[in-house]
Amino acid sequence: MPSHSQPESDRGDKKRVSRRRKTAHLKQVPDRLALREEIRDRCYQVCENLDKSRPLSKDEMEQLTRALLQEMNLPESYIGWTMVMMTSAFWRDQVSAIPPERRLFLLPHCLKHAEGCPAEYDQFGLDCKTCGACSIADYRGQAEELGYRVLVAEGSPIVMKILVSGYVDAVVGVACLNVLEKAFDKILLAGIPCMAVPLHSSDCRNTSVDEKWVFDMIHLPHREPQQKTATYVHLMRAAQDMFAPQNLNRLIAPQRQTPKTAEANLIDLPNLDPIAATERLAIDFVGRGGKYSRPFTTLAVYDALTGGHGTTADGAAHVANYSDSVKRAALAIETFHKASLVHDDIEDDDEFRYGEPTVHRQFGVSTGINLGDYMIGLGYRLVSREVKTLGAEVVAKIVDQLAEAHMRLSEGQGAELMWRDSTSKELTPIDALKIYALKTSPAFEAALHCGIALAQTKDDYRDQMRKFARHVGVAFQILNDLKDWFGDSDNKLSAGNDIIGGRPTVLWALALQSLKEDRKNELIQIANDPDLTATAKIQRVRTLYLEGGVFDAAEQLVEKYRAKAEEIADEIEPEAFRRLLYYLVDSILETADDHKPTIVIPTTSLEFPLAAPTS
Repeated sequence: MPSHSQPESDRGDKKRVSRRRKTAHLKQVPDRLALREEIRDRCYQVCENLDKSRPLSKDEMEQLTRALLQEMNLPESYIGWTMVMMTSAFWRDQVSAIPPERRLFLLPHCLKHAEGCPAEYDQFGLDCKTCGACSIADYRGQAEELGYRVLVAEGSPIVMKILVSGYVDAVVGVACLNVLEKAFDKILLAGIPCMAVPLHSSDCRNTSVDEKWVFDMIHLPHREPQQKTATYVHLMRAAQDMFAPQNLNRLIAPQRQTPKTAEANLIDLPNLDPIAATERLAIDFVGRGGKYSRPFTTLAVYDALTGGHGTTADGAAHVANYSDSVKRAALAIETFHKASLVHDDIEDDDEFRYGEPTVHRQFGVSTGINLGDYMIGLGYRLVSREVKTLGAEVVAKIVDQLAEAHMRLSEGQGAELMWRDSTSKELTPIDALKIYALKTSPAFEAALHCGIALAQTKDDYRDQMRKFARHVGVAFQILNDLKDWFGDSDNKLSAGNDIIGGRPTVLWALALQSLKEDRKNELIQIANDPDLTATAKIQRVRTLYLEGGVFDAAEQLVEKYRAKAEEIADEIEPEAFRRLLYYLVDSILETADDHKPTIVIPTTSLEFPLAAPTS
């Protein structure tokens, strides 16, 4: 059998070559069990001799898969299914290294018996009952006997929350190829051990699975791997852990509160000391919701430039030794970000943030403005008081970067507000992109530079990080625009908010550029028509956007800026820093085939409802 060499698309001196395209035609499942077994066995043979010191990228995994299918003279349509087999083969030893009680077993609700199922859905998925009516009960029963935590649900958000919250360290699951592409890919990017058995179809009403494969996966024995794979999960957990109430209060060191008032319920604000109330509100909002991607970025950059020990198998112990000074610098980035969100919500009069009413809707505009101002001051204080531990030069660099980011963000927001309030709604794509570069990129750039400053490296990477952050930030904002048209469970709960709020977006600019003159005038008239209901306005604008090919054009822009960001990363040393930049690109800018962007990076804390099974 021909040998498979290690892919080199982003290893060594090779530059990365990413290809983002439609994948629906690549998701055919081989129809014969014998063929599925042959492909699976060949995947295990390929992975036996691979370097497992770090995760393979999706592109590298696809290279291996394509080479294997070519050798076996099998069609390209099997790529999706075979990539799942190749991924499971690559991670088998790492999953085996995790004891069953630290593994999560994920099952799809579509395996349940359609008629008469007694289970109900909650926020964690299907609350499955052991009734014997379907195979879910058989799988679940055996898994729980072995100590697994079991979840009957789909999608990556809830799984990532469970992983980052520290309840489990590996995932094994059953799902259709569509779900595996959208969910498991995000988990694997972070270097979290994962195996899966694909369903035979994506038909939720009539599907099946290779049952023996599932039972074999559940019964994978616990043993030490020959080689341990790098992971970002320790840094993700460290970023989230800073926002646990006891740690957040320690790092911020409240000036106005006693331990008793610090634990007070915010709904009972009248019973707080009026002066302490602002501080209490600020601490609560800093710790509320969000993905904590900016603190993670700062910690991960710091780690990458000081040896990359936080991504090793023993990374948890290493990261636990990070000083509070380092953590406060990372926390400051999130404090500035949260301040900008409060002010932005006021300026746009948004209704929801993190699935709850926005601050100004709860407490009034004046309190919201004041709270944002307070959090800005808090962010500077978190850094400025660390001169003795970090050194004056490091603190000066961080404060200067934060100040510059603050000013540039305000310039971008100011440009957006001036356009919103103008009678003219003309906008070119380049002008929209300039606003994005100012609004979205500075906070991300500041997170990168803070990590660099904390590492005290001889290289400041200033020009490279400015460009990298701009490319990633612009692409992220375009994705955010797309999310606005399909709902956004992270922040806003309804679609089309940008149109209703009159905000300048690249989607709007692309529509003006591509539509014929009569349609362009119709679009502007719709936006300015005070008699149109919000629903009617959104529907008509969506129709024009589709006519102008706006969503496809926006996705092409995302890929353009993704490629530019990767070109910057290609030249970065050391390798650990370069690999981190690739990871940030992949995790922040991942999209699905159906124009529904998915942004998955470190997530919020979670009270996991399933107690560890008892024997």
